[in-house]
Amino acid sequence: LKMSRRVVRQSKFRHVFGQAVRNDQCYDDIRVSRVTWDSSFCAVNPKFVAIIIDASGGGAFLILPLNKTGRIDKAYPTVCGHTGPVLDIDWCPHNDHVIASGSEDCTVMVWQIPENGLDAALSEPVVVLEGHSKRVGIVSWHPTARNVLLSAGCDNQVVIWNVGTGEAMISLDDMHPDVIFSVSWSRNGSLLCTACKDKKVRIIDPRKKKIVTEKDKAHEGARPMRAIFLADGNIFTTGFSRMSERQLALWKSVCVHLVLLNLKCTLYLNHEAKPLNPDITSDLQ
Repeated sequence: LKMSRRVVRQSKFRHVFGQAVRNDQCYDDIRVSRVTWDSSFCAVNPKFVAIIIDASGGGAFLILPLNKTGRIDKAYPTVCGHTGPVLDIDWCPHNDHVIASGSEDCTVMVWQIPENGLDAALSEPVVVLEGHSKRVGIVSWHPTARNVLLSAGCDNQVVIWNVGTGEAMISLDDMHPDVIFSVSWSRNGSLLCTACKDKKVRIIDPRKKKIVTEKDKAHEGARPMRAIFLADGNIFTTGFSRMSERQLALWKSVCVHLVLLNLKCTLYLNHEAKPLNPDITSDLQ
């Protein structure tokens, strides 16, 4: 009898090993923010890395050129226009010198970064977007349309802004009964995927102000969960089980074009309870 030698499917990552970079290629001595809000503390684009830092008297974040590694002086200039701690930042996908920030002061600010980075503190934003009644924990640029920015706050509201005019174009204020943990645009920007404290993952058509579909108890644990659209239209989530075990789940949609009719879990993994941000998974297709 002829037996196949290949019993287990080979993983493309099986023989990939990480190697720590030298100290002079790292960013050192940065006072990273200690705010407990569950979001990314840094954001990067082809020119700069932005890092939310611990600051007194308001919120601030660093803007460092990618080639400026090593020890960062404590007097290095910051972006410091918010009156409360900064909770989230996001670079504009259409302009490497524009970044948005959301803060505990209930505002969203958009900043223009000089060509060579900061040589002095930047405290004057290009525009201030006001419309939330509680802290703003999520900011996300539209992937294809220019000057369109999304924000979500602890007032359970999602607002889509026209940054050029400083006005709200769409306000989704009746779709989430509790705090919104994460919001993700689909690849073409026609749909939103949200994760809420009520343990539901929702797919929303923002133009129609309509919930296309939702999944109750995507993760049954009480701790925060996150959900993102993948490049193929499927949904990837992270969360916790009832026993506080970290879970990863891949949800396959019946239709991945304009409307998702249903969500069905195709992969469910349990891991030890450590924080995990799923944003990188969209690149591992």
